Parts: sequence; structure tokens; C-alpha cells
Amino acid sequence: MSNALTPALAVTSRTTLRRRRDLPIPGEILVREGDVVQGSHVVARALLEGELRLVRAAELLGIPAEDVAAALKVRIDDDVTEGAVIAEVRGLWGLFKSTVLAPMSGRIEFVSSSTGHIGIRAPSRPLDLPAYITGTVVVVDPNRSVIIESECTFVQGIFGVGGERQGRVRILSISPTTAVTEEAIPSDISGSIVVGGHSPTIGALRKAAALGAVGFITGSLDDRALREYLGYDIGVALTGDEAVSMAVIITEGFGSLPMSTRTFDTIKLVEGEIASINGATQVRAGALRPEFIAPRGSSASALPCHGRGLDVGERIRVIRVPFFGATGQITELPHDLERIETGAHVRVLRAILDDGRQVTVPRANVELLQREAAST
Repeated sequence: MSNALTPALAVTSRTTLRRRRDLPIPGEILVREGDVVQGSHVVARALLEGELRLVRAAELLGIPAEDVAAALKVRIDDDVTEGAVIAEVRGLWGLFKSTVLAPMSGRIEFVSSSTGHIGIRAPSRPLDLPAYITGTVVVVDPNRSVIIESECTFVQGIFGVGGERQGRVRILSISPTTAVTEEAIPSDISGSIVVGGHSPTIGALRKAAALGAVGFITGSLDDRALREYLGYDIGVALTGDEAVSMAVIITEGFGSLPMSTRTFDTIKLVEGEIASINGATQVRAGALRPEFIAPRGSSASALPCHGRGLDVGERIRVIRVPFFGATGQITELPHDLERIETGAHVRVLRAILDDGRQVTVPRANVELLQREAAST
């Protein structure tokens, strides 16, 4: 089992990557196979059905449900505007009248003779699906999805918040080993993906967001700063839907961990280019990592680093609580299964963390750290 394939965060300057873009409902595909698209280009569009509002016309008019149809001032499928009269009845000798007004603009969808309700459907809302990454459309599934292939620089983070963004890569004028303060944030970063340093203060995060940065990639982050940035505590199982204007991705873990030289140098290669990021993270299943993707041109040929086996002496990062984000070195790989807190019997490893703690963790709860390389 010591030779079992173990995942590591991908950090590569040149690779071929594919991303599938799916519409949530059937719609219209706006591109063809072979088309070259930018990340911001809309590749598909669907119409989301509008809200259905029920108007209790019989109750409002004080008439039997079966009489509502005769009181209508509109017909089924007619478009109406908010405040328009849609039903009316006159009282004794025609001196008084009762009316029903449309509560919103939309289309008359139905009139029920059994309940006396009128259904008004709000206009459909267009849903535009952007390409997200710059590349070539290689597969089109009519009315449903497209697959885009990109020759790119690709970096995965360990944790992030915020969804998909595109922006120009802006490297901070500090070293990867420097903590990020407000003074390190330049004023001209609107539309940028800011990269550099570690442990940004809440002031630095708020300043970058206020100045219009769409993303912030840094080595590490204090959980208190993250909580203040979001305005609430967040779990580490699933992220990506946070209502923030700036996505944040950390490459090493929580605390005060500098960005690795390999990661920093790889991103620096595309400084000034338009890149795509996504802070969405699914840690529990290890299936979704925050990512940075920047096009590098059709001449790219290198592939991502392949996984390698666990071995004594290898550097690892723990990807589950209670040691989430901690890094260290494997000291022992016991052969026999061991019982963990959940009661399950699994294969484990022993490691010494960088802070000196000696821990035993399931092998499935760690990933190998990329070895620093002289060339990317």
C-alpha cells in the first residue's frame, strides 16, 4: 500500500485541460466545434421560467369561483402589466364595482373554475453560460453543454471561497514569505487577480475587494480573517456560492504559511494575462479544488505532474480536520489496519508536522506536496 497513488495539488506551467460547461435546463448552444472562445464569452443560453403568482380573484371579488371567468378583463395568454385591471364585477344597479389588479407584470397562464384563482407567470429570465476558460470548443451536446479545451498554466489551491471569475493577473510587490498588509495592496487593481504573500489581514482583503479586485491568491489565511471577510463562520466541506465580489484562494493552508516557490513562480509566468479562477472547494470527498487557469498558447505540450506513491520522508499535507492544512513529513507507514475514532479500520501513516506534533492519520486524509522543481 505504500506505493498507492496519492493525489497532490497540480502546479504546472503547461498542460492541456478540458472543462465541461452545462446548462441547468435545455437551451441554445451559441458556439460550434472548433470555435475559439475567451473566458468571458457566452457559449450557451437558456430561459429560466418566471415565477408563478396566484391571485385569489374569487375571494377578492366576493363571487363564486365558477363566475371568475366571466369577470375577466383579459384572456389566457394575454400579457399584463403590474397594476392593470384583470377582473372586475359591478354591484347592485352598477353603482359600485370591485376590481382585481395584477400584482406583477407577466402573462395570464390559467383561470381555475374550481378555486377561482388566476395564475400570472412572470417573464422568463435569460441565463447566460460563459466559457469560463479561454480555449477551443471540442465537443457540443446540442441544447445541453459544451466542452472547452485549453492549453494553459494550471494551479490548484487547497481551499477557496467565491465562484468563477476572470481577471488580469497582478503580482504583488512583496515576496511570497511576506504577510500581506493594507500597504501592500496597490490602488490600480480593478478587475485584477491579485497574487502573492501570505496571511492577508482583514484590512488587506477588504481594501482589495473595495478597489475592484476579482480574485486574491495567497499562501495562507487566518480563519478569523476569513470569518470577518465573509461575515460568518464557514465549514470546509463545500464552498463556492458565497456572496462576495472577490474570490479568495489559499495555496498552502490556514495560518501563516508562505506560498511555495514553485506555485509563485508558475503563476508569475503569466503575469499580466487574463486568467480564470474558481474558489469552489469540496474537501470532504477531495473531488473539487480551487483553481487558477491561464491560457499559454497552442504550443504548450507538457502535462501536469502525475501522482506518486506514499513513502517515508515524503512531504504531505493533511486535508481533513482536525489537522486540516497542516504540513509535515511521513515518518512511518504501518502495514496493518488500525482503528480510528469513527470505529473504522483503515491504513494509516504517522508523520511529524512542521509544528513538531507527531500524528497518526488515515492515508486517505493526506495529499503529497509537489516537490519544488528547478524548471516548470
